[in-house]
Amino acid sequence: MPLTFRKSFRILPGVRLNINRRSWSVTLGGGNGPRWTRSSTGRNTVSQNLPGGFGYRRTTTRRSRGGR
Repeated sequence: MPLTFRKSFRILPGVRLNINRRSWSVTLGGGNGPRWTRSSTGRNTVSQNLPGGFGYRRTTTRRSRGGR
């Protein structure tokens, strides 16, 4: 079983700082509303829990500025 590291800090109500081995992220919202997460690796996620065990999640990543 590999060892993992993950820590989450509540900065303000509705704002969390999440730290793991490779990156960090900031999460806004939660509770009964939508949740927005922005990661240091360029990943942006919007998620929402829906009634009946359903959920919505959309993730986008930053495109590299390299060649073609």
